[in-house]
Amino acid sequence: METVGDLLRAKGRQVWTIRPDDTVLTALNRMAQHDVGSLVVTDGERVVGILSERDYARKVILRGKSSRDTPVWEIMTREVVFVRAEQTIRECMASMTESRIRHLPVLEGGSLAGVISIGDVVKAIIEGQAFAIHALEDYIRGA
Repeated sequence: METVGDLLRAKGRQVWTIRPDDTVLTALNRMAQHDVGSLVVTDGERVVGILSERDYARKVILRGKSSRDTPVWEIMTREVVFVRAEQTIRECMASMTESRIRHLPVLEGGSLAGVISIGDVVKAIIEGQAFAIHALEDYIRGA
């Protein structure tokens, strides 16, 4: 698995979204329902932010706000780091590390095509290394 597109073909392209005017409680319920750690915030077809569990912990819980009364737009991360389908998995890892983020929305032709997580990236890298090790072992054995 070399590219983000390869990863999306393997894992699927499902993207869970939330509107900026929805409450944080609605967002948390959606994350729990789909067992994900972030939601892409959209206004129609346009991506306007991303909401993660980290946003919730730092901007609601620690500030004593109410999940029932706080709109998503108030705590979402507005400066979204995107990745393109043709980028490599290693580029994604570098981007995530540099930006200190765990989720990357994927764009194809300007449209939202999926989301990859740090777990997806680490899994892909481990699988690639296991394949390389197996190929080297076969080569050494003369297979």
